[in-house]
Amino acid sequence: MSRGLARSLTWWKAGRYATCLLAFVLSAPAHAQRTPALPLHCTDLAGLLLPPEAIAVPTGGALVQNAVMIAATAIGNQDGDFCRLTGVIRAQTSGTPDIHFELNLPSRWNGRAVQFGGGGYNGVVVTGTGPTPFSPDRAPLARGYATFGDDSGHRGDSSQANFGLLDEAVTNFGYLHLKKVHDVALALIEQGYGRAPEHMYFAGGSTGGREGYTVIQRYPDDYDGVVANAPALNFSGVRLLGVMLGQSEYRTPGGYLSPQLLEHVYERTMQACDALDGAADGIISDVEGCRAREAEIVESLRCPAHEAGGAVAADECLTPAQLATLERLRDGLRLPYPLAWNADRYRGYNVFQGVRFTSLLGLAHSPERLPQPAFVANGYLFAQGDAYIKYFVTHDPTFDASGFDVTRPGRYQQRLYTLSSTIGAMNPDISRYLARGGKLITLQGLADEVISPNQTIAYYNGLIARYGDERVDDFMRLYMVPGFQHGNGVFIPSVDLLGALDGWVSHGVAPRTLVATDIAQPTNGRTRPLCRYPAFPRYLGKGNINRASNFECATPTP
Repeated sequence: MSRGLARSLTWWKAGRYATCLLAFVLSAPAHAQRTPALPLHCTDLAGLLLPPEAIAVPTGGALVQNAVMIAATAIGNQDGDFCRLTGVIRAQTSGTPDIHFELNLPSRWNGRAVQFGGGGYNGVVVTGTGPTPFSPDRAPLARGYATFGDDSGHRGDSSQANFGLLDEAVTNFGYLHLKKVHDVALALIEQGYGRAPEHMYFAGGSTGGREGYTVIQRYPDDYDGVVANAPALNFSGVRLLGVMLGQSEYRTPGGYLSPQLLEHVYERTMQACDALDGAADGIISDVEGCRAREAEIVESLRCPAHEAGGAVAADECLTPAQLATLERLRDGLRLPYPLAWNADRYRGYNVFQGVRFTSLLGLAHSPERLPQPAFVANGYLFAQGDAYIKYFVTHDPTFDASGFDVTRPGRYQQRLYTLSSTIGAMNPDISRYLARGGKLITLQGLADEVISPNQTIAYYNGLIARYGDERVDDFMRLYMVPGFQHGNGVFIPSVDLLGALDGWVSHGVAPRTLVATDIAQPTNGRTRPLCRYPAFPRYLGKGNINRASNFECATPTP
């Protein structure tokens, strides 16, 4: 068969892909179903065209631009022999960027595939050659998984929101890129190995966590299991809260808190709550016990009336305006109108339970608001909220979000509703995913300063209210990690969640308490039990404090 004919491959049959014009000869025998070798002619896949009808949602078709066999001996390659396919999925409207993707087909395939989620505003192709979030072991590709990821339909730094001016790009970012890339990857996997994966998984954190919940809600038939960590479920909610936080910091006189003062708040909280779990180890594990002490912590931080606003108090105590800023962050967002799925609030953060807001993703480091708010200088939440209002909501890059009335958005209210439906994963109806036996594992830090852990917990509790404890327990595991922030923190967990998920899906072994290894530099190597929510690790009172075996999973006292 000519190369030109191969590049014109067209196939579609009863919703499944079947090769009609091209068949590759597998180097493994037909009976070697567990680890079939990749076709000898990986490079022949270059130039392969997939027509629009081969993808279940509208596109302009897909093209494999490059196909390269990566040898196990290649410099820097730790994933074994694999075929790297890169290509594009064509946009439908003029001016909208194409979706760029990468698919990796290992020579020794385990019969499974993993779609990787992105981060921030995406914009960079997720190669799928590295580990899944918080996994200490070899990358899934090295373990025999076919892996794939994409840029969600625009190019640029993951912090750039200017693609929000393009409607198709926004819809791609919100959810459609997930389905488009899934279908293209599935077609190419079937082409490469001669069969579909036994199990299809999704793994991601933050934006990738939102994407994990999105595929459960929108495309439940496509996935057998999902790892979705620190999920940005209420995407509009966290952006609107960021706007209000910036207003508290920069439009309210005296509302700004210096990094020194924020560190003082953190240290005072640690003094009050670190040992509540029986171990003075720099980790606040008993968050609910600490919450019970919040009033006394706040009172100890409050400036005496005669010092309020004075220079002496600048980095030592909280003025009323500064306390109001932290209370805004703690209380979260409440709207007088609903967003999609009747979401009218965004839960606040554990401000007085061990969150270190001096991090690079924390609150503002500068008392001056830049014309274009920056992550470190003006705070991650406010900078992201400002960009969201400019590009996604008003479509006006010159708009000053610090003057945007979140509670009374006027003519922008319908736009906010539409965006919350497009870029959000608050839909509580996951009945189809439950019915087909799909599984979900979520991990998040209780000290997360970017995505509120309380919003994730609220969604989880909503599932229990809707479906009952037993049914939720049959499909979901929620692990809330003390001391862990948004990728940093005093405890950074490393644990094989993909392995736990695959054991659950493939062998019916439901994960229970796991063991996480700390990879934070000062405490690298210590271990703690990864307790199922609402339990937390409590020290037994004897033995090495750095060993998980000397802790138990305790339930908070009501």
